[in-house]
Amino acid sequence: MALGLGPASLSNGSGSAGGGLGASSNGSSPWSLGTPSSGNASSDPAPMGGGNLMLSAPKKKRRNFKNLNLPSEPTGAIPAPKRTADSETLAQSIADIATQQDLVKGDLHASDFDDLADLGHGNGGAVKKVIHRPTGRVMARKTLFIDRTAGNVLEAEAERLKKQVVLELQILHQCHSPYIVTFYGAFVHQGEIFICMEHMDLGSLDHLYRKLGHIEEPALGKITVDVLEGLIYLYLQHRIVHRDVKPNNILVNTAGEVKLCDFGVSGEAINSLVKTFVGTSQYMSPERILGLEYSVTADVWALGISLMELALGRFPFPPEAEDVSKLSVVDMLQFIVNEDIPPLSTDHFTPPFVDFVSACLIKDARKRPTPSQLNQHKFVEFSRVNHFDMAEWGQSVKFRLGK
Repeated sequence: MALGLGPASLSNGSGSAGGGLGASSNGSSPWSLGTPSSGNASSDPAPMGGGNLMLSAPKKKRRNFKNLNLPSEPTGAIPAPKRTADSETLAQSIADIATQQDLVKGDLHASDFDDLADLGHGNGGAVKKVIHRPTGRVMARKTLFIDRTAGNVLEAEAERLKKQVVLELQILHQCHSPYIVTFYGAFVHQGEIFICMEHMDLGSLDHLYRKLGHIEEPALGKITVDVLEGLIYLYLQHRIVHRDVKPNNILVNTAGEVKLCDFGVSGEAINSLVKTFVGTSQYMSPERILGLEYSVTADVWALGISLMELALGRFPFPPEAEDVSKLSVVDMLQFIVNEDIPPLSTDHFTPPFVDFVSACLIKDARKRPTPSQLNQHKFVEFSRVNHFDMAEWGQSVKFRLGK
C-alpha cells in the first residue's frame, strides 16, 4: 500500500459532517456509500509535484546511470521512532475520520458475508469474491491488513496510512461513472478495514492476457475508449490523476464492460503537491521518475505502455530482454528515461493504433496529449463506432477461461 498521499478532501467545497458510527453486535462498524458529488473543473491539466527518486544512500555521491542522480547523504535528521497504538485504535481512528467526512452510511457487517473465492493478495491487503447474504449481491471485498502492520508502524507512517485510506474512501464515495468500479460500502472489524466494491467476473486485463495470450486490436479499441472515458471523468469531475494505470487495474466482465479500479495511489490535483513516489515503476512516465511536475498526461503514458503490453502479450521493453522480471528497478527506470520506446509494428497492427500508442508515449510531457485530446484521435473515433461486440467477446473469454 502506498502511503503519504495528499490532502484529505477531494471535493471543491467543504465536506459536511456525518452521523455517529454505531458498533454492531458482532463488533463491526458499518460504512457505506452516499450520493456521489460531481465537480465542475477546468479541462486544463494542473501539474503535480513529483517526489525525487530516493534509493539507498551510498557513502559517496555517484551516478547510477545517465540523468538520475542519487543523493550522497540523508536530507534531514531522523527522529527517534515512535510506535503506533494497537490496530483496533488505528482502524477506529480511520473510521472516526470517515465519520467526520460524512463517509459513514449504510449497514454492512462482517457476519453478513460468505467468502466465495480469493481474487488476489499482497503485503497490504487481499481481495475476495464474497456474497452479501441480506441482498444476495456478489461483491469484491478488499481487506486492508491494519492489524498485521499497526504494531510495527511509526506514528508518522500511521498518520499517512490514515490519510491514504480516507482518501481512497473519498474517491470511491464521490465517483459515479459506468467506467469506474461501483463502491458499495465499507466497515471496520477486528482491526481490519473492509471495502466492498463491484465484482467484475473476468478480472483484470493482466490476468486475461497472461492466461490467454495477447488481446486482439478490435477489443483493445473498445477498451481504450472506456479507459479514456474513465480518466476523463476522474480528472474533469474530481481533479483526480489515477497514477496507477496498468493492466492489473483495468477490469472487465462478461457483459463486455471495462472499468478502472484501485485508487489507493490516486491523488487530488487541486492545490496539492504530491510528495510521495508511488505507483508501479515500470508504468511511470519519465517526468515522474525524474521527480518533475506531472499532470494527467502521466496517466496517458501508462495507458500507452499498458496497450503495448496487452497487444504484444508481454511487457514491451527493453525489446531484447526475454524476462523483464530479471531487470533491476534501476535498469528499468534508466530505459524509460533515456532510451527510445520501440514502436508497435504496422506489419501486425493498424497505422491508427500504432499512431495512438506512439502519441501516448511522447517523452516530453508538455507535448503529450491529454485524455480529452486523445478522445478525438482517429483510432478512438473508429473504435467508438466499430461494431465489434464486447459482450460477445466477454462470453468468449469466459469460455476460454473455463468459467
